[in-house]
Order: sequence, then structure tokens, then C-alpha cells
Amino acid sequence: MPLSFPRIPKKALTVACLSAMALSAHAEQGALRLQQLEVVGNAVAPGEVGIEADKQEIRQTPGGVNLIDIDQLTEGQVSSLEDAFRYVPGVWATSPTGTDSIFLSSRGSNLDAIGYDTNGVKLLQDGLPVTAADGNNHNRFIDPLSAKYAVFARGANAMKYGASTLGGAVNFISSTAYDTSPLTLSISGGSHGERLSRLTASRVFNDQVDGLVTIENKQWDGYREHSKHTRTGIYANGGLRLSDNVSTRFYFTKLDSDEELAGSLSRAQVREDRDQAGANNGRDAGHFQLDVDTWRLANKTTWEIDNNRRFEFGVSYEEQELFHPIVAGQFFSLLIDNRQRNLGTMARYHHKVGNHDWLIGMNYGVTWVDGGNYFQSSGVKGAKQQVNDNDANTLELVVLDRWQFADDWTLVAGAQAVKANREVRGTNAGTGAVAQTEDDYDSINPRLGLIYQLNQNTSLYTNLSRLYEPPTTYQLDDGTTTSNDALKAMKGEVFEIGSRGHHALSDNSEWGWDISAYYAKLDNEILSVEDPNALGTFLTSNADDTIHAGIEVLLSADIALTENRDHRLTPLLSLTWNRFRFDDDDSFADNTLPAAPKFSLKGEMLYRYKNGFYFGPTVDYVGERYADFANSYKVDSYTLFGLKSGWSNDNFNVFAEVRNLFEKDYIASHSVRAVAASSDAILNPGAPLSAYVGIEYRL
Repeated sequence: MPLSFPRIPKKALTVACLSAMALSAHAEQGALRLQQLEVVGNAVAPGEVGIEADKQEIRQTPGGVNLIDIDQLTEGQVSSLEDAFRYVPGVWATSPTGTDSIFLSSRGSNLDAIGYDTNGVKLLQDGLPVTAADGNNHNRFIDPLSAKYAVFARGANAMKYGASTLGGAVNFISSTAYDTSPLTLSISGGSHGERLSRLTASRVFNDQVDGLVTIENKQWDGYREHSKHTRTGIYANGGLRLSDNVSTRFYFTKLDSDEELAGSLSRAQVREDRDQAGANNGRDAGHFQLDVDTWRLANKTTWEIDNNRRFEFGVSYEEQELFHPIVAGQFFSLLIDNRQRNLGTMARYHHKVGNHDWLIGMNYGVTWVDGGNYFQSSGVKGAKQQVNDNDANTLELVVLDRWQFADDWTLVAGAQAVKANREVRGTNAGTGAVAQTEDDYDSINPRLGLIYQLNQNTSLYTNLSRLYEPPTTYQLDDGTTTSNDALKAMKGEVFEIGSRGHHALSDNSEWGWDISAYYAKLDNEILSVEDPNALGTFLTSNADDTIHAGIEVLLSADIALTENRDHRLTPLLSLTWNRFRFDDDDSFADNTLPAAPKFSLKGEMLYRYKNGFYFGPTVDYVGERYADFANSYKVDSYTLFGLKSGWSNDNFNVFAEVRNLFEKDYIASHSVRAVAASSDAILNPGAPLSAYVGIEYRL
């Protein structure tokens, strides 16, 4: 595992004061002298596994998985999941205008013209789904600051969570009263009118009942016109110990997010004024917005049957109200006003038998979408065009066995079964004509992996797995096939090899690595292009053959500058190289898939002093990428530098961060075309020079 550099824990529990087993290497007067050790670790809520157990499970996974410690992230500004996924190799996450909305791709998922549905990565909170049952993440993302940590399992390594998606899955673990202070207040902000305030109160009552509630408010004026964002949220959870070995926890989330959409620009518009809004996006035109009101209620119950058996069961229900003016033109406009309801259930049974560690799991999710499409003017709803009625359900069954069949060898074998249904139904509000597409999807997806423990600190691994991903309702709605049938599911095989571990550099310094290389051959990858004859609509089809290959590297070190470790350097570097391409396609030959850079690097080099002070530079390098399937429109590479500093003790954390120190002009993200012209408005400029400060107080 790569090294981690935790700050002073927010709440520590003295697990034991042991008057034995710390052996002093000398004896006095013929008797062995024992020293007293105080073992300190973070408290874990009843029924929860905890961060250390998840780290151990990562070490026992034969593939690319990373743990994201949110406490470490808050050494700088955390505005969205772009910041949370900064050091996850293989993941390309960027915000078009600095708001919560991000473009997200993992191992080449989501590389097409409807990237806004952000399919290919399954999002979970405490093991329960946040991603809709059809696989889309269009309406909202998880706020990383509401979590204690997250586990990002890329590709088929997410089978533990029931996923067989190309990009994998990320599970966010909520903070509880057991791992937070009774009262925490944090305020941060800076450039472009960003202001983020959070208040958390928590308490444990006699180790039987606990509760936590967080209230937050986020304001963002934006560095571009028409890109304001306001978000208010409440996150709460409460636990109850029902018996010595049974516990249950309830979760509640309420979010109101109002976001203006600045839109994309052409190259000429970027040169003229990179801060302007798109021609149809501003208040005087289409007033494009993405406003989502959400509430979610969930429960997870855990039964610790004995030391070798554990059963978990959970259910979640979420409602989202979407108000989304998104198209304005002389002949056509569009405002989407929908309600989305998501119901999800999860069950997991863990059983250790000798050298076998079994997992049997089930996920079932249902999503209902009802509402309509309307004409609009300046963001005001007009006449109804269409009544929407979309349904999706997905059942996932998983069996995994981790078998340590020899001292240094572990075999991981299992399979996932998927059964899904997708139905899209649109009724013309004027004529009553019905357009309906429906299909069923099912597959069994095996997985076989091997881990060799080269020595105590180094492991080698490999796996061969099958990927399978049915279309989202967005893709199904836009689907076009020569036979007028529904889109096929994407499927394929992926081979992966890698290594993780750490090694001493000296008596008090070490470095760590986590390196994965993979090759995936896919059939029927689902790709979309914008319809040149109908603004705001898309054409989606199955590609015949595509290749997704890459190398993902995370390097870290803890280098002592003095023998007593009062002064240290802690470099951290994430590297991604990939090759995503068509494979002898009739239209695009062996062209590179658009949107994701071929190479990217993100790093930092922090100096740390024993009193909690840190300071150092950050760097981002993003290579060239294409904006079309024809590979005729290239987006330039860029390099950004920054500075980060801060200090922490038992009660306070403070930080200051400067990004894009030399005010480099660059393109953060872009739209995708089949063949892009230089005049196309597809570019989203990135943030200029920006500075942020923050302070957190813990009682």
C-alpha cells in the first residue's frame, strides 16, 4: 500500500494499556523487564468495518484499488469530487466551471457526447447505492466532505460492491459520532466568491446510541459569467446497538443545489473572452440551469454472528426533483422538469472458513423517472412537449472466495450475475403518440485473481475478469441501431497485473508504490455523438470493438530530514498513461477515443515540521486529448503549479492554497463531436489564478 500521512486524529480511543509484551531487550537482576505500551487507534462505530480493515482488504485485492482519506484532503481546498479524486490514478475528474458538476471517467468510461450522465462508475454511500439503477449519475454527486474516507475500486476490482462497470465503483464511508469531535466548525473560501461553511455536532450515549448531524452551506460566484452555484445540505446519521452483536444505523440527507450553466465556447470565443458564457446560456438567453432538490433516507443493519461470520443488510430510498433548462434556439428549446425516485437494497454475508474468506452479496435497485419536457424562454417553463416515464431495475448477485492456499499465495475467484431491465417511454403532449424502447439484459461475469506475497512489504498480483454494462436510460432514449432494436450491453474482458508495497529508504524513511497495468478488449461499447441536425439531441450506438489499456501509478514517500524526524518531506505523485481506441472500426479505424488525456500527472512535495506545520508546491500536467472521434480537433496540454501550506493541532486546522500560480490559460473539459470544427462551441476554460484559505475548530 502507498504510505499515508495522517494528521492528529479527530477523536482517539485508547484501545488498551498493556503491561506486557513490549520486551526490553535487557534483563535486570535476572528478571525480564516489561514496559507499558499505550495502543491508540481511531474508534469504530458498532457494525462498521473501519478504515484499517479496508486498508487490509485493499492489500488482499488483486487489482487497482485506492483509499481516499478525507482528513488528508482537507490540508487544501476541497470544492468537489475533482479534488477528492485528485490522487486516484486512472481516474480523470474535472469540473467544467468549478461547481459540483464534474466530468468523470475511470479507465476510459464515459468518453462520448453525453458525458453528463457520468455512467461507468458506481457511487455508493456506506455500501448503499447513490447511482441510479440504470447506472447514471446525472442529477447529483456525493459531497466528499460528508465522508470519513472512500474506497475507489477501478474496473472489475469493484465486483465486491456488485459492479461490473468499466470504471468500477467508489464507496464513501460516512463519519459517525465515534470518529468525530463533539463539535466541529469549519469555514473556507477565497477566489471567485467561494464560501463554504460546515457545522457538525455529534455525541455517543453510553455506547448504545450515537448521533451526528452536519449543516453546510456553499456559495460560488464563479470565474465565468452565469456559473453561480448555491448548495445547502443536511447530513445526519444515528446508530443503535440492539444487542451485543447486532447494530443498526439510519442515514438522512437533504440537499438543495441550484447551479447556473455557463456553457461551452469556441476557440475564437475563448481568445476573445474566456470568462463569457455560451451564446445561449446566459440570463438574457436560455438561462441554462441544473437545479436539484434531494432527500435520502437509508438504513444498514449488521449482525456480527461470531468472529468468523458477519451479515449486513441495508435499504435506501431517494427522491430528486430536477429543474433543467438546457436548450434554447430559434426553432427549438428544452426544459426538463422530472422527478427521479431511487430504491436500493443490499445484503452481504461474510464467512471465514479455514483459509477461505467468502463473500456472498446481493444488490437490487429500481429507478422511476416521471415528468416532462417543456419549451422554455429565459429559463421559464412554457408549453409541454413530452411526458416522460422511464423505469430501470438491476439485480446483481456476487460470490467471491479469497483462498490463501499457500503461505505466500492467495487465490481470489468469483462471479457476478446481472439481470437488468430498461424502459424509456415518451408521450407527445400534442398528438399523444408514444415512443417506447425496452429491453432486458443479463450476464454472468467471472473473475479470477492471484496475489503473491514476495516478502513482508511487497506483493505482486494479476487478475482476469469480465466487464458488463447495460445502457443507461439516457443512452437507450438516444439509441440508434440499424435494426431499430434497443442498444446492446457493453461487454468485454480485462487482464491486469500490478504490484503494491513499501520499502525502507533508511532507518527512519520509506517509500511506497501502487502500480497497475491493464488491457481491456470491449465489444459493443456504447458511444454517443451530437445530432448535427437537431440541436441538443444525441445519436447513440454500439461500437464494434474498442481497446482500453493503461498504466496507473501512485508513488509516495516519508523522508526524514533529521534523525529525530522533526523535519520531513512527504512527496506524493499520481501518474496515468492510457490508450483508449477503436479497433479497426468501419468509420474511425484505430482512432483514439476523445475526452481523456493520454497522459496525466498530479503531485505535491510537502515539507512537514513536528508541530503540524506543512508547506510545499503542487503540480498538474495534463497531456493532449481529442475532442472528436475523427481525431481532427486536438485540445492542448497544460501544466499548472500551486502552493499549499497549513498547520494543525488537537483543536485547530488551518490551510492556505494557491492554484494555477502562474495564471496559465487552459481548457478544463470539452464536449465531444463525431467530427469537430474549429468554430464549434465545445470548450470549457479552466480556472485562473485562485487562492483559498480555511480554518477548522474541533472541540
